[in-house]
Amino acid sequence: MAVILAIVLVFLALTVLTDGRARGWLAWGITATLSLGVAALLAARDRKRQARHVLVQTGVAAALTASVCVPSVPTTWQYPPDLPGIATQHWTLSTGSRVAVYHYPPPPGVTPHPVPLLYLHGGPIRGIALIDHTFLRQLAERGFDVYAYEEAGGGRSDPIPMPDYSIDRSVRDFSAVLAHIPGGQADVLGFSAGAVVLTRALAAPSHIHRAVIAEPGPMDGPTAQLTGSPGHPTAAGIAPPPSGPHSITKPRYAVALGLVRSGVLSTQERMVGQAEVVNAFTPADLGSDTAASYCAKDADRIPVEDSDTNFSFNPLASLQVQDTIAHSPAITPPLGHSTVPAMLMIAECSHQLRQWETAVLAADPAITRTQYMTGVGHHIWNGLDDDNDRAATVITAFLDDQPAPLPNYPTATDIPAFLRDHR
Repeated sequence: MAVILAIVLVFLALTVLTDGRARGWLAWGITATLSLGVAALLAARDRKRQARHVLVQTGVAAALTASVCVPSVPTTWQYPPDLPGIATQHWTLSTGSRVAVYHYPPPPGVTPHPVPLLYLHGGPIRGIALIDHTFLRQLAERGFDVYAYEEAGGGRSDPIPMPDYSIDRSVRDFSAVLAHIPGGQADVLGFSAGAVVLTRALAAPSHIHRAVIAEPGPMDGPTAQLTGSPGHPTAAGIAPPPSGPHSITKPRYAVALGLVRSGVLSTQERMVGQAEVVNAFTPADLGSDTAASYCAKDADRIPVEDSDTNFSFNPLASLQVQDTIAHSPAITPPLGHSTVPAMLMIAECSHQLRQWETAVLAADPAITRTQYMTGVGHHIWNGLDDDNDRAATVITAFLDDQPAPLPNYPTATDIPAFLRDHR
């Protein structure tokens, strides 16, 4: 067992040194050659018994390590089937991206809102979940002409080369989508990673009419370095484990994603391609993240956010985008000149660091309203109780320039006390 383990460790070390080139076969070939060389050396010294043992051990280790090199899912891009009841449009942007777009117009008889609404989903680089599509329909029923798109490499959108994924590319794609919206201007609702894209877009001239920044992550490198605490306890660690298959139960994806996640293997398509990983990744793989998006009180009733056929997540591209955010310069100076009326939405049970959210509040003087959403986690509109209606009411009031249904809290001056009290 010790010899087999040593061979496996050599293989993993070579995988890191070769950055997983040739799907890991390069590291495998070197490992097998070294092991066979040791067996041959022992045989040459008339230690045939030991040589036979090494050959057996090499065979076992070769089988184990070869399983890391053999794909168990298709390696070509597989698009989810279209959603029932809504056509998937595809827009080719000026940036070169080809993205999937969904349009929810107001139903007949409902007075339309004068400005279209564009939704930026979370992720980054994943498909829009069914639970979000449901909420977008509810906004359309309130008169909003709703558009939503999936970022390049996520959902039904076409992928782009791995080196092209970055937060700057996400912002450029967003601006290009905005130019396609009828009238060239829109109110924008950005959630989680989408809120980061929206915040960074507010730091430059844009055609955003009003902005709703919901549960943002770190907006730039300095913000990503902040330490602090999240909101009130979430369901992470106490919710029942999600059902369904996990990609990490397969050696290839457990090793590849584990090494990428730990930072010792690059996100470039040498060990595994982005199409293969997207095909391998399942909703159950994000189970802990999903649980962290709900309050502890909801641990036993977390809704099913998406279906297996609609789910899509690109972990390699997502990690690369997050890395570019962590290494990006501060956007505070230009954001301080933003004049687009904005609202910040903060969830009571958020797993986001409060310092990420309050950094946006402190930096953007055009945030005229903050709504602290009690009783909900990071996924503010979740289909539980009246959470969707409460979120829609808050958003509608701001976009219609009506009085806020909740107190304007926290304001910029409230930030020190808000953080001190661990709200």
